[in-house]
Order: sequence, then C-alpha cells, then structure tokens
Amino acid sequence: MSDTPTRVGTDGGGAGAAPVPSHPPDCPLSIDDVTVAYHRKPVLWDVDYDAPEGKLIGIVGPNGAGKSTLLKAILDLVPTASGRVMIYGLPFRRQRRLVGYVPQRESVDWDFPVSALDVVAMGRYGQIGWFWPVTRGHREAAMQALERVGLADFAHRQISQLPGGQQQRVFLARALAQEARLYLMREPFASVDAATERAIVDVLHDLRDKGRTVLVVHHDLQTVPEYFDHALLLNMRVVAAGPVEQIFTPENLRKTYGGRLTLLEEAAFHMAGGRAAR
Repeated sequence: MSDTPTRVGTDGGGAGAAPVPSHPPDCPLSIDDVTVAYHRKPVLWDVDYDAPEGKLIGIVGPNGAGKSTLLKAILDLVPTASGRVMIYGLPFRRQRRLVGYVPQRESVDWDFPVSALDVVAMGRYGQIGWFWPVTRGHREAAMQALERVGLADFAHRQISQLPGGQQQRVFLARALAQEARLYLMREPFASVDAATERAIVDVLHDLRDKGRTVLVVHHDLQTVPEYFDHALLLNMRVVAAGPVEQIFTPENLRKTYGGRLTLLEEAAFHMAGGRAAR
C-alpha cells in the first residue's frame, strides 16, 4: 500500500493530505464515522479512519482525547453511539483471531498466580480452543515468542515476580504468540526501562517488516518520527492522519493539543529534521 495519507480530519488536516472517499474492504482496520459517548457526553466524535497495511501507526493526542476509548471501540469493549468498525471488511467479533492486543501494564492484575510462559500461551487459545489442553506445539510457539522479546530464561518465573519492563514484554510476547495480522497496543513504552523500550521497538519493526499492521497509543512526541511510519492525531476527532513526514507538523500538533505545543516538543520536531527517521 502506498504512503499517501489515509484520512484527514474535518477540522484541517495536514498539507498534501487528500481525503479518502470510501473504506476499502481489504483494509486491516476501517473506522467509519464512529461516535462514542459516556453518560451522553461524547468522547469520540465522527472518527473516520483507514489504517494502511504493514505500517507502524502512532495514535497521538492529549490526555482525554479518546485514544484508549478508540482502542476499546475497535475491540468492541464499549458501545458506539453511531458508526461501525471493520477488520478486513468484517466486524471484530468475526475477526477476533486476527487482532492481537497489548494492554497497559497498570490495567493488569499481576498477583494472579501464573508463569510467564502460561501468560504467553494464552495467546494461542484462539487456535487451541478454551476447553482443550495446551499441546506441546503450542507451548513451543509460546516459548519462541518469549525468545523474541528476550525472556526465554524467565519462562517459568511467576509473572508477579518480574520487574515492570519484563512484565510488559511478556504481554507483548502473548500478542506475538497469537500470530495476528493487526496489533493494538496501549502505551507499551510507559514506565519501562531503556532496554525494554529498545526490545519493543525492535519487535514492532519486525512485525512491520512481516507485513503486520500495528497501532500504538503513544505519548512521547519526541520519539514519534523515530518509531512510527504513520500517525493518527486525535483529539475527540481525527485532526490529521497519514505518513509522519507529511502530517506530524507543528501546525497539526497545535491543532491536536489546543495550541499547547511546548518549546521542548518544537525542539524535538526540529531535531528530527521535520521528517520521520527511517
């Protein structure tokens, strides 16, 4: 798929970004005019977006912009007031096996008595079935996923005994074991050490190189040009979406953050040369 911009918000968008008239049926993720409201207060409003296949996509916006709600809407965890979400042309409930999810670490009950390998093997349940035992082949696949994130030596360690960065890598390995085509990640870099952050970036690049599509809720504007191919700038509505080098501009960031772009963020943009690092 080409690097032409996938969608631009109705409130501006970036230079060179052209609107897309329809949602292609083979698109990994199509969000069609989705609105989500909590207690009648909109959190997402007429969000319309097509995710390009085989790209790393950073979902960026201020606190309360609806980033996490967007992932929940994709995963059919919250009701939508209007619109629909399609995964490769079908509703999520029919494509569940194609979607891998890495939750925010703070949302997990780490006291549950289970080993790292057991957690990763849970990613195979879509292939195993809930009432069937985990076979040797599936456990080997789970171990290979742990190896990809550098945690094979901790396979039998109880999950609660691992430090935060390693816990995050275990859940990344669980998503890898699922062998999905579309991955959704909620702030995987939050509160992790530098080694874990590098390991996650390497896995993301490997997924991209294998043609997988990855959407990541991300807060650090400085690393967006380095980590991602595309960006989705969100503040209740889509402000701009497309290749980072085209839409990740100070103008679009000001629109996204309500004019609160800081000097640090300005400096980060200029250090990146105004273009995405490759």
